[in-house]
Amino acid sequence: MPVEQGKVMKGCVLWFRRGLRLHDNPALLKALSAKTEFYPIFIFDGRTAGISKDTSYNRVRFLLESLQDLNQQLQIHHGKLHFIKGDPACVFEALHKVIPLESVSFEQDPEPIWESRDVRVKTVLDEQGIKWFEEVSHTLWNPLKVIDTNGGVPPLTYQMFLHTVSVIGAPPRPVDDPDWAGVKFGSLPAELGEGIQVFESIPTPEQLEYFPPQISNELIIQWVGGERKALSKMQERLKVEKNAFLNGYYLPNQARPDLLSPPTSQSAALCFGCLSVRRFYWAVHDMFNHIFSGHGQSNQHITGQLIWREFFYTMSVKNPYYGEMERNPICLNLPWAENKELARKWESGQTGYPFIDAVMRQLHQEGWVHHVARNAVACFLTRGDLWLSWEVGLQIFLRELLDADWSLCAGNWMWVSSSAFEQLLDCSTCVCPVNYGRRLDPQGEYIRRYIPELRNYPEEYLYEPWRAPLDIQEKAGCYIGQQYPERIVDHSVASQKNRKIMEDIRLSLVSHTPHCCPSNVEEVRQFMWLPESCTDHLCVDQK
Repeated sequence: MPVEQGKVMKGCVLWFRRGLRLHDNPALLKALSAKTEFYPIFIFDGRTAGISKDTSYNRVRFLLESLQDLNQQLQIHHGKLHFIKGDPACVFEALHKVIPLESVSFEQDPEPIWESRDVRVKTVLDEQGIKWFEEVSHTLWNPLKVIDTNGGVPPLTYQMFLHTVSVIGAPPRPVDDPDWAGVKFGSLPAELGEGIQVFESIPTPEQLEYFPPQISNELIIQWVGGERKALSKMQERLKVEKNAFLNGYYLPNQARPDLLSPPTSQSAALCFGCLSVRRFYWAVHDMFNHIFSGHGQSNQHITGQLIWREFFYTMSVKNPYYGEMERNPICLNLPWAENKELARKWESGQTGYPFIDAVMRQLHQEGWVHHVARNAVACFLTRGDLWLSWEVGLQIFLRELLDADWSLCAGNWMWVSSSAFEQLLDCSTCVCPVNYGRRLDPQGEYIRRYIPELRNYPEEYLYEPWRAPLDIQEKAGCYIGQQYPERIVDHSVASQKNRKIMEDIRLSLVSHTPHCCPSNVEEVRQFMWLPESCTDHLCVDQK
């Protein structure tokens, strides 16, 4: 038990959940303001930070790398991050018996899936007379304030959301970095109680019983977790944003998607809070205003991807059923088919459509794929080709993606599948698994990278290998139906059949069915990241 001059020292805890950073961390500043012994902790309970027993090795590794980076930074200031395994409410009860806690600070986890955990912890803290502080910094705006400003209900369209946040005003600027002078770190005993494990250091995934997948292909893109890596990558991303501004456009990842170069995405760092969303938002806006000083004014569209993130968080915050179909009040209950074999082939990258399969294989190998690629495989699984429920895809993405925010994943899947955020299923187009990929990567290098069995195919057959004559297949060393599978569906047939189903459902719906929908056609095009002329890669598939 910590003592000073014969007196028991009180302690303050910073409870890391996501927010895995020292910059722009209001909860950290609140904890340090207590001027008591400081205990930064992370509690591994099998759910926090989106980790479950089924979570991929890549995602767990990224989390633990982020915690290791935090620990190393705290060691510079003569402290450490305490890694504890157990139920959070039980952990705080046990901690208080060893260290009389004055306060516990933590960042708001806005999604409803964390509410029961937080309610239990807050109840324990209240019962013990421990002050707790919940700070908003995982989102640009407090989702609860957005809902309150909108009259107590979430804004059902993106345009309504933009109007609501314009009433609230610009998001807060990042807070100052902490002053570590005089901070005294406390130490924990090796044992806290039954069912609670205190680690001496940050564990490896294997110590937590997460093991790498049995994939023979080497990682082409290696994602590394941690605040310092995230801040470095942000500077690289800002160079890309600056170049786009100087060349007269914005949202470079959307305007000119690149499947092959090292990605500049910040999504994983934002998901775990290694990078402050406010730091990123204001860095882009300040740079825009500096470049165009006196000649233009930045607006929300130049950081549109971050605003969509806010929108989906706000839509989910009071909806515990947001990640499912039947009980979800904003989701249309569509008659999806059930076919485990088709779902398995889609998940494993064995559909016979090389672009779709390359995306799914990259997902399993590296834990991340470009947003345009996510849209393609999501459309293929749902209304485009297989007519399987978006819930199937959501579970795979939540397990595999490094940046698997529950709200964002579910929102994207509902949108692409026309289950929500659609004006009564009036989306008459779907992504063609052949021509969409061909537009993004005409030479097919992306396919060659992730489907090695097709590397020797001529460019003209790479996206449609089933059309290759037998002599071409023999020369390439890959026969369709043997080394690479036949198509599991004919897109030209399946897409037309599914379109007819959607039209019939739309006609059967009453005009005022309550659900989310896009503001206009342009918003649909921008969300799907489609070019001005999109007919060449939608439902066209020549035989």
